[in-house]
Amino acid sequence: MGKLIVKKFGGTSVANTERIEVVADNIQLEIEKGNQVAVVLSAMGKSTDELISLAREINPEPNLREYDALVSTGEQISVALLAMALLKRGINGKSYTAYQLGIKTNSSHSRARILDVEVSKINNEIQEGTVPVITGFQGMNENGDITTLGRGGSDTTGVALAVALEADECQIYTDVDGVFTTDPRVYDKARLLKEVSFEEMLELSSSGAKVLQLRSVEYASKFNLPIRVLSSFNDGEGTLVQEEKNIMERPIVSGISSIDSEAKLTIRGVPDVPGVAAKILGPISDAGIEVDVIVQNISAENNTDFTFTVDKSDAVQAENILKHTSDSLGGGSVEVDDDIAKISIVGRGMRAHAGVASKMFEALAASEINILMITTSEIKISVVIKKSEMKNAVKSLHDAFDLDKELDS
Repeated sequence: MGKLIVKKFGGTSVANTERIEVVADNIQLEIEKGNQVAVVLSAMGKSTDELISLAREINPEPNLREYDALVSTGEQISVALLAMALLKRGINGKSYTAYQLGIKTNSSHSRARILDVEVSKINNEIQEGTVPVITGFQGMNENGDITTLGRGGSDTTGVALAVALEADECQIYTDVDGVFTTDPRVYDKARLLKEVSFEEMLELSSSGAKVLQLRSVEYASKFNLPIRVLSSFNDGEGTLVQEEKNIMERPIVSGISSIDSEAKLTIRGVPDVPGVAAKILGPISDAGIEVDVIVQNISAENNTDFTFTVDKSDAVQAENILKHTSDSLGGGSVEVDDDIAKISIVGRGMRAHAGVASKMFEALAASEINILMITTSEIKISVVIKKSEMKNAVKSLHDAFDLDKELDS
């Protein structure tokens, strides 16, 4: 008996009807191998961006329920077109919306989380030879309202469906050949990784790597579902994301991620007393704003400065909240700097090797790159630097850790 494969195709993979025909050919080849297939699609090309632009032409801060109702429509077009392309090939393709399948989420519009996936109906369809083609990125809340899962949310739909169907593998097709040691568009010496652990992929995704949505990796890790990242444009084995115990190689540093879409906020002169961090970050969290790097300066005269980073899209809202917090705490000014980038080195081999941080800092110093903030975890070190120095920092670190070279066998 063949395998059950869930295939998810991103926006570039279904950008036009020609690309959709290529996806249909891919599915036909899988079926000819004797495997069963379920498919999850993103919207075509940049259509989601176009829908978001339309919403913001009406209102720069649109009602999120109606925002989700609008931006979820793009996937309905792509799934219907692919089902037509499959039917033309004699394959019983059938399109489904998340609403029809009962993909249930919480009510956090524009950034909802999947709570449950009902697959009895779709399981029956698969057993009868149907290839279900399912809208990614969306679900419904307990009130029956359409919700969306945030940018890249189709990855999470694909993984959640694969888990619910007990699939053998979830394949994520994108416009790159897999997971690289760094973004090939930033440094042409980037090397394709054959495999990477869930833990490493979580750290890379959370710190800027855009290959997989963070929540999709969290979901796959929780249920130990292997993900294979593949290109829709080139043949190849891609990168397998799986449990660490199944991976033989243990490089000190596996990859470098970079991101320049964050802003740094500082609230100055707040009282250095127990609980002040909670008073600062509590209202930020209550507003649904995710905080990344956090630094609290050494106290001076019983006052301290508190700095953290958020996504640029949340910077204005976070600044307004901080100003109110500063007033209530008797603090000083609030400063925002969006001319920053974050660089992270990630590797499970860092646990057993000393001196990784010093090597990182020496490489940056040799390139005359100043570090604004530092944060670490067991297998990751991140630094915040000036945005203009991002590419140079990535190149310096990639060379310093010889990431363009394969490990000796």
